[in-house]
Amino acid sequence: MNNKVKNIIVAMSMVATCNVFAAVTAQEAEALNNHLTPLGAERSGNSDGSIPAWTGGLTANDVANPEAQPRENYFASDEVQYVVNAENLGQYEEVLSEGIAELVQKYPESFYLNVYETRRTAAAPDWVYENTLKNATRTVTTNDGNSIDQAFGGIPFPIPQTGAEVMWNHLLRWRGESVEAPFRVFVGSSDGSNTLAVAAKDSHQFPYYKSDGSIEDFGGVAQYLRQVQTEPAFKSGESLLIHDPLDQIGEGRKAWQYLAGQRRVRRAPTVAFDTPDFVASGQNYFDEVWMFFGSLERYNWNLIGKQEMLIPYNNNEFLTKSTDEVLDGHHLNSEHMRWEKHRVWVVEATLAPGERHVVPKKRFYIDEDSWAVVLVDGYDANGKLWRVQHSVPFVAPDIPAVVTNTFTVFNLPANTWVANNLYNELDVQYKPVRPLPERYFTPDALAGSGIR
Repeated sequence: MNNKVKNIIVAMSMVATCNVFAAVTAQEAEALNNHLTPLGAERSGNSDGSIPAWTGGLTANDVANPEAQPRENYFASDEVQYVVNAENLGQYEEVLSEGIAELVQKYPESFYLNVYETRRTAAAPDWVYENTLKNATRTVTTNDGNSIDQAFGGIPFPIPQTGAEVMWNHLLRWRGESVEAPFRVFVGSSDGSNTLAVAAKDSHQFPYYKSDGSIEDFGGVAQYLRQVQTEPAFKSGESLLIHDPLDQIGEGRKAWQYLAGQRRVRRAPTVAFDTPDFVASGQNYFDEVWMFFGSLERYNWNLIGKQEMLIPYNNNEFLTKSTDEVLDGHHLNSEHMRWEKHRVWVVEATLAPGERHVVPKKRFYIDEDSWAVVLVDGYDANGKLWRVQHSVPFVAPDIPAVVTNTFTVFNLPANTWVANNLYNELDVQYKPVRPLPERYFTPDALAGSGIR
C-alpha cells in the first residue's frame, strides 16, 4: 500500500471523534489521476504479480457482444490455476475470510475454491470518474458518519478516512443509472433440499447517478427500488417500494408494501436492519440484502485497513448455468464459482451504544476496484461466528460495472442458507434500461399497478 493511503488510515483515529468528517485536500485528490484509479483503488499490481495493474477495466469496446442478454462468459478460455480445499486449507488461511474457511471445513467434500487469473474488470463511465474526483474534495459525512452531504454522481469517498466512508462507498457504488432485474430466491434446508421462496422483478433507479444531472438539482434520494413478486401464486402481485436518501438520520428510509390480499398500500417502516426479509421467507435480514443495504446507524464502523484476499469475482460463467446446476445442496456449486485474488478494504462493525441488532458484530470485505462488499462474517453475542455471506460478482461491460446483486447467507448453527437474487435461466440478467419517470416510484403508482 502506498504511503499516502497508509497515512490516511493512521489519521483515521485522529478524526473519528469528530461529528463532521472533512473531505481530502485537492493535493491528496490528485492521486486519483496517477497512482490510484479514478475510483480510488491502487492502480499498480502487487509485488508477486498475482494481482495485476488496473488498465481500465472491461468496457463495451473490449468485447464482441457487450449487451448480450442473458449475459455471456467473456473468460471462457481461462483455466483454474489452483484449488483451495479442506486438504490444503492451512496454506491459504491468510487470504481467506474466517467465514469462507469455515465453509470449506464444514462441507469438505463439496465446498472448495477454484482460483483463476485475477482480472480487474471494474470500470465506470468517464462522467462517473469526473464526479468522483469532485466528490473527493467536497463530500463530508455528518451525524457521526450516518449521513453525507455534497455528494453526487460518483464514489463519495475515493480516498476513505473512516470505516463509515468505506461503507458509504458500497452503498453508493456504481451499478448503472436505471436497470431491470428479474430474479429468484431459493432457501436451503438442513437436509440439503432447496425450495423456491419467490420470483420477482426489481426496477432499480439511482437519481444519485443521473447521467444528465448535477449536484445542484439532485434531490437527495440515492436510490429508488420498486419490486413486484410473481411466484409462488400466493405471493403474486405483492410489491415493495423503497426510497433511500443520503440523509439516513434526518430523512431516513421510506418504504411501502402493496398487499395483494388487502388491495392496499401501507407504510413498511420495519423494512430495515435486522427485520427478517419476508421476500426471502425470512432467511436473511433486510440489511443483509446485497451484502449490506440501508442505514449505518446501529453500528460503529472501524476501518482496519486493506489486505489481499481470495474473493468471488467475474462469475459470468456462473450466469450461463441452469438453476439446478448452480444449487448444490448446502451451498452454490463450487465447480461453477470463480474466485480471484484481489485487494479488499476490511471494516469491522460493532454495536453502537444504545443500539440493538441480532448480529452485534460483523466484518466486511470490500473490493477496492468496485467498492462492493463481497464477503461478510457475522458474529453472535458470544463472539462466535454465526452468519457467513458471499456475493457472486459478474462483469457487465455495457454499463460498464462489476455487479454484485447475487448473494448468499449461511446460518451456520442451523445448517441453512439462502441464495438470493439468482439470475440463472432468466432472459434478462441485470439489464440497463431508459430511466423511468420519478412518478413510477411513488406509493400511488404502486397502488395503481395492483393486479389482484
